[in-house]
Amino acid sequence: MSQIDFLALGGLGENGKNMYCLEIDNQIFVLDGGLKYPTDELFGVDAILPDFSYLINNKQRIKGIFLSHGHEDHIGAMPKLLKDINVPVYGTYFTLALLEDALKDQTMDTSKVKTQTITKDTVINFKNVEVSFYQTTHSIPGSVAMAFDTEDGVIVYAPDYTFEQNVEPEYKTSFDRLARIASKDVLALLTETLGATTGPTAYGARQLDFSLNQAFNKAKDRIVVSAFSTDIYRIQKVVNIALKYDRDIAIIGRKAQRMVDIAINVGVLKIPEDKLRTLKFIDENNKNELKNSVVLVTGERHEPFYMLQRMVKEIDRLIHLKSSDSVIMMTPPVPGTEKIAARTLDVLYRNDILVKQIDKELLPSAHANSEDIKLLINFLNPRYVVPVIGEYRHFYALKQIAKSQGFQEKDVIELENGKRFRFKNGEATQVVDSIKAGDVLVDGILESDLSDVVLTDREILSQDGVLLIVGHIDAKKKKVVDEPEVISRGFVFMKENEGLIGEVVDLFHQNAQKMFEKRYFDWRLFKEQLRENVSKHLFRSTSRRPIVIPVLIDVNK
Repeated sequence: MSQIDFLALGGLGENGKNMYCLEIDNQIFVLDGGLKYPTDELFGVDAILPDFSYLINNKQRIKGIFLSHGHEDHIGAMPKLLKDINVPVYGTYFTLALLEDALKDQTMDTSKVKTQTITKDTVINFKNVEVSFYQTTHSIPGSVAMAFDTEDGVIVYAPDYTFEQNVEPEYKTSFDRLARIASKDVLALLTETLGATTGPTAYGARQLDFSLNQAFNKAKDRIVVSAFSTDIYRIQKVVNIALKYDRDIAIIGRKAQRMVDIAINVGVLKIPEDKLRTLKFIDENNKNELKNSVVLVTGERHEPFYMLQRMVKEIDRLIHLKSSDSVIMMTPPVPGTEKIAARTLDVLYRNDILVKQIDKELLPSAHANSEDIKLLINFLNPRYVVPVIGEYRHFYALKQIAKSQGFQEKDVIELENGKRFRFKNGEATQVVDSIKAGDVLVDGILESDLSDVVLTDREILSQDGVLLIVGHIDAKKKKVVDEPEVISRGFVFMKENEGLIGEVVDLFHQNAQKMFEKRYFDWRLFKEQLRENVSKHLFRSTSRRPIVIPVLIDVNK
């Protein structure tokens, strides 16, 4: 009998930042390493990563990092993690190709990263643990779920899957491998929950084909299609239909172009070389009209909408949309992009662009709905179900699904990030302790972690602005040289608030005079007192708290 601990560094009660740990007989197996995209109130934050400090402190016990697929909510944190921890990384060929590209983007030496390619047929043996895999149906090829066979039973990690049947072979679930896992005693199923609140739909891949064919058939000129760059499955569908109508294909989007290049190179995205067009910047001699072409506008989250707006306004460097163009939108808004999506539609319609919105119901879901989850639960017949990858409303929905399949409430183990849950001798016990599992906020490059102080300053700047006070001081003669200059940005309009600005100047002189009365002129103390006094005065006068920045210049230097 063994002791098995499960904990999450991210991915519980949130959408993204997926990173889970299985500790089996003192061996740590890390499942995925993803990022989360920030909400609007996190000013200037580019990504949110899990706190890896627990893994760094226990890196000698880590046997490997096992990647399920190449979406950034599952591999986006890997470059930063691999800078601190050099352990084996397991993933499919396409997933590791995307990881290598991400590492190169961070100027990392990929030759020093230990990677091992796995397939659905791979079996890896560790001390008392056998790891196997099965292919899953998802929006990106090379997706797998994994099973950890222990002395007390199998633990199955099933992230981001569906059981859609009308898909190409490289996307089909490998039921033969899943059946082998199901033939064993399954201790726990760690299943995604993002689609748990939705039921089955009457639509599928064939209905999407029909809708796209209709749009292509009606188009008289150039076709522009918006798609998310990570959705290789939908991109391939558009490519296939474009080839059917004998149209050339151009792809726009830096991130997408890199992902598409990788997908083509490894053979998971099939575009005939003679049909792929490379666009040059628009100038007097080149308009990129491409009348018999399909232009795929791709990116992450808000990027496809932003690029379409630039095209309509004719400020994009590659495509200027005309009223004869047809736009097919395959990018339903994701949380946080609803406003820009609505604004994009408004701009397109205002400029008489023919728009075809693909109904969200027609787009193949990338996440297991309630019936998919029931099927997997009944197929594996686990003793315990552990919801992962989702928010608490999704966890609640999963609990109801499990209870409808005969599970007791105690057999559905709901956890929070950082809570370590223990299975002892094949039985679920309790949360044994908590570890640090917070957020790491990244601004720009992955080396840069933001503090709460920086975020607070950015929030203040966005709401109340900044006031700079520039003064020239002769510390030796103890006098102010010239009148100080006050500069307002985002706080008040200078010409309409001359009285307030004059009061700030008076405060500068008063604070300087107090400092001149001391034996030595303390520059640091003067700045602190001036900042505090001006801030208090501005709040009393305007009920606002701009950031006050004194800039003092010593004329003797």
